[in-house]
Amino acid sequence: MRIGVVRETAAGERRVAMVPEVVSRLARLPAEVLVASGAGEAALFADADYTQAGAQVVEPDTVYGTADVLLSVGPPPDDLPDRVHSGQTLIGLYRPATCPELVDRLAAAGVTLVSLDRLPRTLSRAQAADALTSQANVAGYRAVLVAAAAYPRFFPMLVTAAGTVRPAEVLVLGAGVAGLQAIGTARRLGAQVRAYDVRPETREQVESVGGTFVTLADVGPAEGTGGYARALSDDEQRVQQERLAAQIARHDVVITTAQVPGAAPPLLVTAEAVKAMRPGSVIVDLAAGPYGGNVAVSVPDATIRTDNGVTVIGAGNLASDMAPAASTAYARNVSAVLAVLVSDGAVHVDLDDEIQAGIVITHAGERTAS
Repeated sequence: MRIGVVRETAAGERRVAMVPEVVSRLARLPAEVLVASGAGEAALFADADYTQAGAQVVEPDTVYGTADVLLSVGPPPDDLPDRVHSGQTLIGLYRPATCPELVDRLAAAGVTLVSLDRLPRTLSRAQAADALTSQANVAGYRAVLVAAAAYPRFFPMLVTAAGTVRPAEVLVLGAGVAGLQAIGTARRLGAQVRAYDVRPETREQVESVGGTFVTLADVGPAEGTGGYARALSDDEQRVQQERLAAQIARHDVVITTAQVPGAAPPLLVTAEAVKAMRPGSVIVDLAAGPYGGNVAVSVPDATIRTDNGVTVIGAGNLASDMAPAASTAYARNVSAVLAVLVSDGAVHVDLDDEIQAGIVITHAGERTAS
């Protein structure tokens, strides 16, 4: 079996789906590893590193044309169905709900599509394959560093001969993996950190990493399935925005991390809330993307400064900013997925398996999941 590692083509994407230190694990499947030339350069992995690890470095077209399994990060290029062939297995973060036409074309092409963002995260045996968690950890950490760099004052409290400098007040919206990592990182930098989540059961987790949980009056719980929050109704969202606005105004830094699988992210910070913030305040929107963000005025992959002096950073792909670390974690996730899918040197799809039933989107010419 040949496993191919593609070169990412999306603008700003620096990660790579496989790193040299994990290549040796794939040999145990057993498998031959083909890496597109230059695939790891943006993540600081040279072609020679892959060769030394036992992989073959080949031209990108050779990877697409000869590999049985193709590994990528995402998002997929529009011409992907024209580059693959029947019988191949594609593994990546494809977010199938956002590209239904592409999924249909891949199904028609006879490709088995495996999308890691559909992993059933509540299964304990799936934890090693949880790419969303590994990448969210990186993004949450990076978000605080980005915010601290943009914030024109200190994060920690400082006692100096010239007087005492108060610590920064940080509000994290969303207490999932990225949010909890952001809380812990901001606390380590010395900030005072509060956090809000529509799932009240996250209070204990927030407090365990040093944050103070914020409760909003008149906003009820919104637990969803699979550990995610459900989408709020229009009325619920309006009340939530109103109650959050008062909290947002008192903070120096706001980091938003809330997302709903298969849907646009919830709007948490309105334009009016941004206008009420103090000059010099910073917002980092981890949900900013083509389908919107948590902040009304954020622009994906861009930093803007509002008329009242608030810096708003649209940072929907912060994991890419730490490409070596993010790629290493992702490659380990992929290796764990391959251990589930591969036996006797070939991919064997078993939709009775809970993990495969979640991540296998197309197989044998048909959609197997929506």
